Amino acid sequence: MIIVVQHEPFEGPGTLRSHLGPDVRLVRTFAGESVPPALGEARGLVVLGGGMGAYEHDRVPHLADEIRLLETAARSGMPVLGICLGSQLLAAALGAKVAPAGRKEIGWYRVRRPAAADPIFDGAPDDFVAFHWHGDAFTLPPSAVPLASSTATPLQAFRFGERAWGVQFHLETDAEVLAAMVSGGRDELAAEGIDGDAILAAGERELPRLAEVAAGVFARWSALLR
Repeated sequence: MIIVVQHEPFEGPGTLRSHLGPDVRLVRTFAGESVPPALGEARGLVVLGGGMGAYEHDRVPHLADEIRLLETAARSGMPVLGICLGSQLLAAALGAKVAPAGRKEIGWYRVRRPAAADPIFDGAPDDFVAFHWHGDAFTLPPSAVPLASSTATPLQAFRFGERAWGVQFHLETDAEVLAAMVSGGRDELAAEGIDGDAILAAGERELPRLAEVAAGVFARWSALLR
């Protein structure tokens, strides 16, 4: 069984879903479903994005439960993948600092990978355009390896051990997820002076390229589940 935690109705697993197989337990916290108190017989843990901050435990109590679950999974060597908020929660679980970045990074921006070898990002281009939607950033957890950066965000991804990854950008984005995020985030986009229709238009060009990168990365991660 793979546990997948989804925080928002419009931020689903996207292109990751086809790599997880049929045995998925989807925990929809936005619908009031409880985060499992323990991993049980799970073979992997995925935590998706969301509009809350990893430090907002008072407002969103289940985030503390997710952090405990992520720490247990990562330190036990279980395959873990945290995306956007999920990466921030994983970073916090491993002792890093998560805080507002000072400016939001929303839209299609290039990420760059260092020369360091990595079990799931090897084979991906050295730089590629990804979709971003975040206002927080994290420091590198102790003993973790930095894997990606962007101009606005020096740390975009990291690996802890050999089986746990935090990825700040939305590698999982497909057309459905993109449309849902833009639709659900119109007020935030307007407040930031960002044109949602321009994001959707750029997606017509960028989504196929991103899907190619995601297919390789997700296939290599899911191979660890076997």
